[in-house]
Amino acid sequence: MNTNIYRKGSLLLGALFAASFMPLVLEATENNAPAASDPSAVVMTVTATAKKDAEPPAVTKNDVELYQGKERVQVADLRRGETLYLAVLIDDSLRSSLANQWSDLRAFLMAQPQTTYIAVAYARNGVAMVAQDFTTDHALAAKALRMPLGQLSVATSPYLAVQDWIKRWPASGERSSIILFSSGVDYFRGGPATLDPDLDSTISGAQKKNVNIWTIYAPDSVRRVRGSFRAFNWQSNLDRLSQATGAESYSLGLGAPVDLKPYFDRIQRNLNNQYLLAFVGDGGHKGKFETVKLTSELRNVGFLTPSEVFLPASR
Repeated sequence: MNTNIYRKGSLLLGALFAASFMPLVLEATENNAPAASDPSAVVMTVTATAKKDAEPPAVTKNDVELYQGKERVQVADLRRGETLYLAVLIDDSLRSSLANQWSDLRAFLMAQPQTTYIAVAYARNGVAMVAQDFTTDHALAAKALRMPLGQLSVATSPYLAVQDWIKRWPASGERSSIILFSSGVDYFRGGPATLDPDLDSTISGAQKKNVNIWTIYAPDSVRRVRGSFRAFNWQSNLDRLSQATGAESYSLGLGAPVDLKPYFDRIQRNLNNQYLLAFVGDGGHKGKFETVKLTSELRNVGFLTPSEVFLPASR
């Protein structure tokens, strides 16, 4: 065989292969954008919203600007989140009458797409007692709903119960949400504190696992009259928990919710407009939390995002 011809043929094939591969390389390296599969990539769930409860338009990564602290950072990827891990956590110290509206909750769960995994648990004594683990059998999940026990003997810390469940949360890399029904009262800490001492650690744990926590306020079963100032503090803790994790809090003043369906409708609209956003962040030797902000020039479009994200330690 003529080795010169063989070498020339090999060089020609190599050149043709390189030419066909070059557009892919250019696309991947355009603007030095990091790949979402990069092990140092941070993934967070963002929810597109519109004014006056309108339906927001579809959003691409070219429509958004991401800021880490005061510095703008490159968005590696922004894609629709198709799979969802959705958990319902009910404080067992709530009034049993709340279950009169479980028909709306069952309808909400049954209407979820097949790509949604649903779990149901009850917050009791600082622990999330799982009645139904994550399943795509939505009828099975809806069947796990029961009325809260409504007893002071099971009074708990809703924040410790959230922490407990998040520690056992499946590592999927997909969207994750908890719908928490609670009065916000932490009986483990005495109740009337302006800022619950377990709130910050609960928020940090949820941010680290990229879990949105949607809270619905409902009164507990203790009938004694409480000052509105303390009740306002408890509601404020729930509101802070939701906002800091990229979600919303719902309440009807200091009373029991009259109709849960509007809350579920709003939560559903938000879930329908969620994206997984990836970017690369440097967490240093130990990892760290950083504030984030997402903006867009799209008209009347805003975003629900966590107040901070956890940047993993550099490898």
